[in-house]
Amino acid sequence: MSGAITQGELLSFIAAMGMMYGPMKRLIKTNNIIQKAVGAAERVFALLDTEVDIVDAGDAVELPRCKGDVTFEHVDFGYDNELVLKDFNVDVHAGQMIALVGASGAGKSTLIGLLARFYDPQHGVIRIDGQDISQVTQKSLKQQIALVDQETFLFHDTLYSNIRYSNPQASDTQVEDAARMAFADEFIKQMPQGYNTVIGDRGVRLSGGQRQRICIARAILRDAPILLLDEATSALDTESEAVVQKALANLMRERTTFVIAHRLSTIMHADEILVLDDGKLVERGTHKQLLSAAGVYQRLHDMQFRD
Repeated sequence: MSGAITQGELLSFIAAMGMMYGPMKRLIKTNNIIQKAVGAAERVFALLDTEVDIVDAGDAVELPRCKGDVTFEHVDFGYDNELVLKDFNVDVHAGQMIALVGASGAGKSTLIGLLARFYDPQHGVIRIDGQDISQVTQKSLKQQIALVDQETFLFHDTLYSNIRYSNPQASDTQVEDAARMAFADEFIKQMPQGYNTVIGDRGVRLSGGQRQRICIARAILRDAPILLLDEATSALDTESEAVVQKALANLMRERTTFVIAHRLSTIMHADEILVLDDGKLVERGTHKQLLSAAGVYQRLHDMQFRD
């Protein structure tokens, strides 16, 4: 208005302001992305820098493929000085199916975690084929064990890759044989690309029973002598559970098996049932023996089958 600049210079300035707005906005967004990445990276590196609690002993040896004899000798374990398992003793022979029964918090999952050496007991010894598991390498120990959990861990990848996760060197034929034994082959062949179908993050494209059968196929392919089942059918409907139970029967054949189950109908045929209460082994025996003993197991049985 005072004539200090011309109308053309004013127009050029306004145009430059408008052209600068877009790049500035993108630059600010980029800075936001960088700050988020830095925050996430700090948490990732903090996790990577965390010291491992369970490490191999200096003189740890390789554990060869075992028969499957498992022994717990006077095992105590607790969280924050509160004992979850107290003086636990049991001797399991190769090929036996052992069921673990008890109320929530009785120590069933802790027992499986100790056998897989996710943590070490405060007192006592756990042996596989007479070998103290704290004196063997963790890699060789894990090779003896297959775990089927109630929480299925599947990846955004093909069915071939998800099953082969337990044994990366397995051939396509071996993967398909494992899926057939897990009663998963039928629904896999009905999928768009068969075994090459990508199942989505955490297996979102599969039903609960189908996801569980993929995990069972993975355990079959691993071919480990010791099998751990942590409530593998607890989240399934009756029809899915019946199919999964048939798959589990194939998986448990000639393996030492530890089964955690709240549904007592699934473990009635176990070789031995161990009843835990407040971290202690209070009863053991077959289904019939425990019912006739009129103890904790009978009480749990009556609560489930009252009708």
